[in-house]
Amino acid sequence: MSVLEQEVPGVVMTPDNIRTRKLPPAVNLGVAVAALVVAAALVLGLGIGNWVLVIVLGAAFYLGGLFLAAGRVEGVRAARNRTMKSLIYAACVLAVLPLASVVWTLVSKGASRLDGDFFGTSMNNISARDPMGGAYHAIIGTLEQVGIAALMAVPLGVLGAIYLVEYGKGRFAATVRFFVDVMTGIPSIVAGLFILSFWVLIVSPYFNDGRPQFSGFAAALALAVLMLPTIVRSTEEMLRLVPGPLREGSYALGVPQWKTILKVVLPTALPGIVTGVMLSIARAAGETAPVMLVAGGAAAINFDPFAGNQQSLALFVYQQAGDASKYAPARAWTAALTLVVLVLALTIAAKLLARRNKLSR
Repeated sequence: MSVLEQEVPGVVMTPDNIRTRKLPPAVNLGVAVAALVVAAALVLGLGIGNWVLVIVLGAAFYLGGLFLAAGRVEGVRAARNRTMKSLIYAACVLAVLPLASVVWTLVSKGASRLDGDFFGTSMNNISARDPMGGAYHAIIGTLEQVGIAALMAVPLGVLGAIYLVEYGKGRFAATVRFFVDVMTGIPSIVAGLFILSFWVLIVSPYFNDGRPQFSGFAAALALAVLMLPTIVRSTEEMLRLVPGPLREGSYALGVPQWKTILKVVLPTALPGIVTGVMLSIARAAGETAPVMLVAGGAAAINFDPFAGNQQSLALFVYQQAGDASKYAPARAWTAALTLVVLVLALTIAAKLLARRNKLSR
């Protein structure tokens, strides 16, 4: 039995009870208030900035004052620990603030047109002085284009990742991995130009009496090109995280490799794979340039993705944001909010589905 256990039985050695002297919360709060007051006096008194500089300078003063106060009460090591912990909390707040700002802006400005007319009508025959009009046609176009792109990109991406992790060896696998990395950073406009030059100008005339044709399917092809590298790389990383003993145990029982991948490896990595797929879907749903180049956009409803121009929510937001009508900005904000909610709903549904199908169940 150690000396500490003899003197204080049952005490667990944790940072909370190693020291008896702790910096009182009132002193911590007082340091924060004093730091803000000094920062405000310097910035506003000298006229060198606004409240943003006050907060930044106040945070710096607070960290310095906290280190000095904690050092006198708790010691230098505890003061360093408290200061670094404050830096971590500050970094977390700074990371959340932009997200909270975006959400607040979308909700506050997009709630004005959350009505049945917006979700039940299109922009067909809507003039600049007409306050009505909605994004029904854009919602249909986004769902069809992203859905078709996901049907093409997800199986190809997952199968490509399985090959790279489970089967791929040598120069060919390294070449595939290299081009996947290159495609990850490809601009969306390049994908749109590729589909425009290949599908719209060369292939589509064979199905349209010799004339090139814009379509939602062409937009889906461009979105699939953008989704594919993200799915491959994220799935590859998740498959590599699956412990080797799981595979070895399956092989020891005589299970063939393809069934081990299907029944053991993929269910284990499924939550991470779903996350990568949803990231690629979110990127595809928010792309504007490819849809503009190969789908053309439309004011009317078009349920056929293989014939005629088709709209999407991202393109609708772009067009309404640049429209001269005073009613257009409200439509743009509501469409942006609709797009974010749509992606959020798909992400939550996919997460719940992946949780139900985990191998542990």
